[in-house]
Amino acid sequence: MNASDRSGRVFWTTAAAVIALDVVSKILIVRWLEPYQPPRRVIGSVVRLALAYNPGAAFSMSLGRYQRWLFGAFAAIALIIVWRLYRSWRQQRSTPGRDLARLLSLGLIWGGAAGNLIDRIRSTRGVVDFIDIGVGDVRFWTFNVADSAVTIGAVMLAYVLWRDDRDTARAAAAATETQSATK
Repeated sequence: MNASDRSGRVFWTTAAAVIALDVVSKILIVRWLEPYQPPRRVIGSVVRLALAYNPGAAFSMSLGRYQRWLFGAFAAIALIIVWRLYRSWRQQRSTPGRDLARLLSLGLIWGGAAGNLIDRIRSTRGVVDFIDIGVGDVRFWTFNVADSAVTIGAVMLAYVLWRDDRDTARAAAAATETQSATK
């Protein structure tokens, strides 16, 4: 199996796993919980399940009457951009461990964006959110599996890119030092 096939398997398997986990978890939560009912404790009061519909974007950001379609279009554009990044990086050769991290991060981002886009298409109520984390009355915003995947993927990708930049800068400094030493 060549490197391109392996990278495709990592990217698409990761994306498909995120989509499947996101869609299934949302279907189960909608069947199990009612909106506006008291949250169900999972780990004390720190992790709770609470059904909420988010018609907006991250942090319930709203763009008015057509937000469902606008945010859906933004998600579709993001999917295209991430897919194109995947395709361009698939053709490059770098450190195998970083390739895996890069492919996983892009797969997580793509799968999360696709999961929330599916929700926008399926329901006029908005994206299903249900994971509620916090301590006492201090709560983080409610989110879902897709949101988690996008966040983890973005952090991983930022780290990989930072390491790539750092290594490129070190290599350039070493090359400059070598050139100076030979003159």
